[in-house]
Amino acid sequence: MIWAGLAVLALAWLWPLPQLGLPPFSTHMTMHMAVVAVAAPLLALGLSGTRLDLVTRRPGWMAAIPASFAELMIVWVWHAPALHELARELLWVRALEQASFLLAGLWLWQSALGGRAEQRRARATAGVTALLLTAMHMTLLGALLVVAPRVLYPCAPLCGGFDPLTDQHVGGAIMLLVGGAAYLAGGVGLTADALAHRSEAR
Repeated sequence: MIWAGLAVLALAWLWPLPQLGLPPFSTHMTMHMAVVAVAAPLLALGLSGTRLDLVTRRPGWMAAIPASFAELMIVWVWHAPALHELARELLWVRALEQASFLLAGLWLWQSALGGRAEQRRARATAGVTALLLTAMHMTLLGALLVVAPRVLYPCAPLCGGFDPLTDQHVGGAIMLLVGGAAYLAGGVGLTADALAHRSEAR
C-alpha cells in the first residue's frame, strides 16, 4: 500500500500529470484529489499497524474530527482565489500547498484508518464522522465551483486556448465526484467493519 501511495504521488507531482497539457484548474484539481483522496488513504493503510503508525504511538495526536476540521480549513484557504493564483505562479508556494494537502490528508486518513484492529473499531464513530464531514465539505466546494457563474480563477496566460470558466467547472466536478466518493467510501467501509465485528462478538 505504501508503494502504491508513493506511486500515485509520483504520477501526480512528477510525471505524467504535469506534462499532459490539461487546463490549469483541472490539472490542479486532479492533482489535489490524487494526493488527498487516493495517495493519502493508501499511505495510511500501508502505515496502519506498523511502527510508523502514529495512532499506536501517539493516539492523543491522532483525533479524527480535529483532523477533519484542519483539512477543511487547509482546503478552503488554499482555494481562495488569491492564494490559488499565487501557488500557480510561484513554485515554492505550490510546493507548500501540495505538502499541506498531503499532511492534512494523511492526518485525517491515518486518524480514521490507523492503529491496531481493536483501536480502529474503538475509534470508528469518530473516524466515520470525520470522513463523512470531509465528504460533505468536498462535495460542497466542488458543487460551488461547478455552478459558479463567473471565473474565480483567471488563468491567463496559462489557459492557452481553454475557456477558464469551463476549466473551473470541470475542476469542480472532479472535486465533487472524486473527493465526495472517496471519503464517503471510507466512512462506509469503517461502518461496515465495525458492524461486522459487533455481529461476530454476539
